[in-house]
Amino acid sequence: MILATNPNTKGETTAQYIARELKPLGVKISRIAYGLPIGGDIEFADEVTLSKALEGRNAI
Repeated sequence: MILATNPNTKGETTAQYIARELKPLGVKISRIAYGLPIGGDIEFADEVTLSKALEGRNAI
């Protein structure tokens, strides 16, 4: 299951709850990465957004 909840406190709490409930069933769970939108200007990105973008990076 791929979770795509809002990147705020409610979204994080919801994702953690769903993951905890499904873990005993052996369901593989992942989250979409957070970060900068395509075409977004990096100078307007905050520290948390940049941090999440780096954490969620994928090899190409």
